[in-house]
Amino acid sequence: MKKPINEMRLVMPSCSSNESFARVAVASFVAQLDPTIDEITDIKTAVSEAVTNCIVHAYKDSIGNIYIHSKIFEDGKVSVKIRDTGCGIGDVKQAMEPLFTTGGEERAGLGFAVMESFMDKLKVRSTEGRGTTVILEKYLIRRERNDN
Repeated sequence: MKKPINEMRLVMPSCSSNESFARVAVASFVAQLDPTIDEITDIKTAVSEAVTNCIVHAYKDSIGNIYIHSKIFEDGKVSVKIRDTGCGIGDVKQAMEPLFTTGGEERAGLGFAVMESFMDKLKVRSTEGRGTTVILEKYLIRRERNDN
């Protein structure tokens, strides 16, 4: 496994106001790779979905910590791990099915489908009563920089 050229960690409470902060923090970190607008939008959208899942599902009626660990690699790979220590997911395969939700009528059940569509790779690990880890990976197009 390759060693990252840079990484950052962030821990924050699962307050809805922190969803936008998480999205912008990861985007700001990834900006050092000079991504396209589309690439950064894809990453922001996937991070937003993962963090929202922590807020809405993992810590339904409480506040817990959300852990974000982002890494960038020399080959342009971006990895974002978003972890909670909430209720966990009983059946990950079912939870990843489009339109499946445990969040009631106001939830669309598209979070994992959205993450998968915007990223190159999505991994989800979960244990009931212990929490969930979502790993998002995207390869950014490498461009030559012109620093004149």
